[in-house]
Amino acid sequence: MVPPAISRLTGSLSGLLAFPVTPFTESGDVNLPRLRTHLSDVLTAKPSAIFIACGTGELASLTATEHQAVVGAAVEQVAGAVPVLAGVGGGTRTAAEFARAAQAAGADGLLALPPYLQVGPPAGLVEHYRQVAAATDLGVILYQRGTAIFSPAAVAELAEVDNIVALKDGHGDMELLQLINTATAGRLPLLNGMPTAEVFARAYAGLGARAYSSAALAFVPEVAVAFFQAFESGDEATQELLLREFYAPLADLRTSTPGYAVSLVKAGLDLRGRSAGPVRSPLAELTPEHREQLSRIIDRGLAALNATPVA
Repeated sequence: MVPPAISRLTGSLSGLLAFPVTPFTESGDVNLPRLRTHLSDVLTAKPSAIFIACGTGELASLTATEHQAVVGAAVEQVAGAVPVLAGVGGGTRTAAEFARAAQAAGADGLLALPPYLQVGPPAGLVEHYRQVAAATDLGVILYQRGTAIFSPAAVAELAEVDNIVALKDGHGDMELLQLINTATAGRLPLLNGMPTAEVFARAYAGLGARAYSSAALAFVPEVAVAFFQAFESGDEATQELLLREFYAPLADLRTSTPGYAVSLVKAGLDLRGRSAGPVRSPLAELTPEHREQLSRIIDRGLAALNATPVA
């Protein structure tokens, strides 16, 4: 029998998934008061779940103490409105330690990011995620990208672990995903976790993956919600308009510089008067030229909303 907490978690993985940033002060410390305000802003868009301290939240730059503080603050601020899932990552023991700390801080689930740098064979990946899942009672979502590209057989094996509940994909190999779906007989829900996921939304829907992570939700919630509503209702015209005016230019800018998947979000917040502070190295701030380009993209996206009715 599936535990009620895991059942609630899997039920929440069906809509627009929010990935907030981790705000820092100008001196580089975690800014918990700003995090709380940021989360309140994100919640107004009514996402189905909050993913805290993940890729957009700069997990790789957080210490264990900072990670637990950020997760705890998020749990308190969200106050049960939607599930809060915490990012965990690093080597096996580090990821397991983060998993236990996230559970102690009150998280509802975990997103297991790829191990840093090390690339192992399928058997090694399976063992890594088995140990992370065994460290907690929480539901665990696998994240396929970077150093964690799974074989269909490996995913089928991990799908048998009781508290591994979904696969988020940021790799984009449609043939592999179809083979994974076939190997698991669809038992493990698939989430679209591509950078600028809206660009890929319709392609992933063809594989049954309608839920997706939206970085844009953190700084242009109006655009993100309008696109999601159009996607859910089958409004092709609105999707095409927002892809042309906002998401495609944003994706082009994102690919221009490593790390911009996060830096663009924080710059966007700053441009909209909701600064969350700087990014931590090795990420870098936008160049002045790119910042101006992002400002124009945001203006175009917001202007496009005036050209289409939003439900």
